[in-house]
Amino acid sequence: MPNDDFIRKHKKQQDMVNNPPHYNRHGVECIQAIRATLTDEEFRGYCKGNVLKYTWRENYKNMDEDLRKAQWYLNKLLKDIAGSNES
Repeated sequence: MPNDDFIRKHKKQQDMVNNPPHYNRHGVECIQAIRATLTDEEFRGYCKGNVLKYTWRENYKNMDEDLRKAQWYLNKLLKDIAGSNES
């Protein structure tokens, strides 16, 4: 079983904000599957909820990584809104 130092080093090498490996299976990104199954309104609520979650816990869990995750979801929300306005 890997030790804690190995796990921390390996985790730092991966982009845990923009491309966490545990959210991609068989070439399908989890966020793409979620987007495909939700309405526009539901997906926007999902993104807003994640922004709230990651900003809420940043001081208690992953600090700046959580703020980058919140920013990632906010950017996703803004892109989704912009895409809807183009239609």
